Amino acid sequence: MEQFQYGRLSAGSAESVSATESVSAVESAMRRSVTSGRGALTRRSLMRAAGGGALAVGGIGALSACGIPAAGGKGEKAAVSDDLSAKEKQVVFSNWTEYMDVGEGDKGYPTLEAFTKRTGISVKYTADINDNNEFFGKIQQQLHNGQPIGRDLICVTDWLAARLIRLGWVQKLDPTHLPHAYTNLTAQFRNPSWDPGHAYSYPWTGISTVIAYNEKATGGRKVDSVSQLLDDPRLKGKVGFLSEMRDTIGMTLLDLGKDPEKFTDDDYSAAIARLQKGVDSKQIRRFTGNDYTADLEKGDLAACVAWAGDIVQLQADNPAVKFAIPDVGYISSSDNLLVPAKARHKTNAERLIDYYYEPGPAARLAAYINYVCPVDGVREELAKLDKALAASPLILPDRAMAARSHPFRPLSEAEEKAYEEKFAKLIGA
Repeated sequence: MEQFQYGRLSAGSAESVSATESVSAVESAMRRSVTSGRGALTRRSLMRAAGGGALAVGGIGALSACGIPAAGGKGEKAAVSDDLSAKEKQVVFSNWTEYMDVGEGDKGYPTLEAFTKRTGISVKYTADINDNNEFFGKIQQQLHNGQPIGRDLICVTDWLAARLIRLGWVQKLDPTHLPHAYTNLTAQFRNPSWDPGHAYSYPWTGISTVIAYNEKATGGRKVDSVSQLLDDPRLKGKVGFLSEMRDTIGMTLLDLGKDPEKFTDDDYSAAIARLQKGVDSKQIRRFTGNDYTADLEKGDLAACVAWAGDIVQLQADNPAVKFAIPDVGYISSSDNLLVPAKARHKTNAERLIDYYYEPGPAARLAAYINYVCPVDGVREELAKLDKALAASPLILPDRAMAARSHPFRPLSEAEEKAYEEKFAKLIGA
């Protein structure tokens, strides 16, 4: 049984870090994600001002008092609830901000409306997830107590999806309700170690961590490795890394010849030391969240570790912004759809999952959010909407690019606290 507590160490913990240090490191990681990381408002959000759906209220302070051991609700039987889908034609869906196609004038959600028109199932859609840790803090007590959380479908990043599955807090999916998902899921995402065969989850979108550079700021030179970021004197003071630990450390581990799925404590320490040299020599300008996009576009950052979805958006306005995939590969993660324990409309939720694995709806979604589409067969549909997007390997990776992707392995509670402490010290958080 896994224990996961925010804001304190478990009783009898043998971890080498103190409780005060661990709280500081983990809370710093949460704040980074909410305020400047991938969970913060994206460049598109800032440009559009009015996002689709409501932001969650609350935050880090609410988590520090949580100390719920993973006990209640454990097991497949505990997760199952009476399915009212046949009687109640509805589904309640919680998702990230800016993660759904929006109609003209920022009104409505066209693909959801088309789903309702076809099936008669209404969708209560809320964009109330802006950080994995924050969202977990909102739902964990109810899940622990075996109570419904008022949602039929949620979308969380792979490491949290893995945790929820291990805790027995999500329902096993019925494959007979998911024919398109089973058939059209791309090979890159088909068999994650944390959910073999996708018994409990299906990816909503993929997230690729790549190297980006401003061709004008580099004098026309390509930047395509972490080693170049850290060692090229011509880039000194104009290099950025992400404030999200898994992305920055994962890319550095790959550059050191280590496997992000199998690394050791010593490997992690070596990656920290490698980056520390870049900090001490002032090769690294700063560690950033989504705000790196403005610096990259202006050339204040010549090159950086970046999220592919942001680069697609930047390239539309600034052709000098380029990307590169290191020869050693890149870090890939995913945000995933799951049906929580005790959800009341499981079949309706499964029908919605399957709908987004049809090429038409999948293409319309990809055209809006610009992240990796996990659905095979969408290129033709996407080309009808935008030929440039259909040709982008950042949205539809070709086989060679997909083969170079590497996930970051799940961490234990002890590793999470110890690693975040070291990373927070590195970036000065």
